Amino acid sequence: QVQLVESGGALVQAGGSLKLSCAASSLDFDDFPMGWFRQAPGKEREGVSCMSWTGSTTYYLDSVKGRFTISRDSAEDTLYLQMSNLQPEDTAIYYCAADVSCGPGGLGTVYTTVWGKGTQVTVSS
Repeated sequence: QVQLVESGGALVQAGGSLKLSCAASSLDFDDFPMGWFRQAPGKEREGVSCMSWTGSTTYYLDSVKGRFTISRDSAEDTLYLQMSNLQPEDTAIYYCAADVSCGPGGLGTVYTTVWGKGTQVTVSS
């Protein structure tokens, strides 16, 4: 059974940094585009960033461009999201997803998308 386990969420002050990790198991990690979504209280889920299975294509939500960096380590079957200059509006539960629709124009889900359970990021002002 495919499992995605996120970690790295925490409470941080505005301007701080965090690195989220998503460890995948029972998944041919290199075969799937992967991404990060987030959902803030009372808001809809939004796609934050994704990377194609080759790593050649990445996407970032406009509000995180220049602050967040996505990467993947095939040897460790792990997806990362390095977040810097965090702002209160970045507060949300961050979810890792495998088998997503990832292109320069955006990030979406498909019927076979697999989700992690999420990790909480809270940014205080």
